[in-house]
Amino acid sequence: MPELLEKPVRPKGHECCGGGCCPCIWDHYYDALGRWEEQQEKLQQQQTKPAEAEQTQG
Repeated sequence: MPELLEKPVRPKGHECCGGGCCPCIWDHYYDALGRWEEQQEKLQQQQTKPAEAEQTQG
């Protein structure tokens, strides 16, 4: 199983300089958040599949 990602911490207002950096700290945050959300969705699907299989067998 791949390594579980930790939910990224939202940057605080003072952590962004507002200078239009590329990439900005917000870019890093939203990229990490997207990866985390995808992983959570896959884990949720994996957990529901065994439960569905048990219902059809029982």
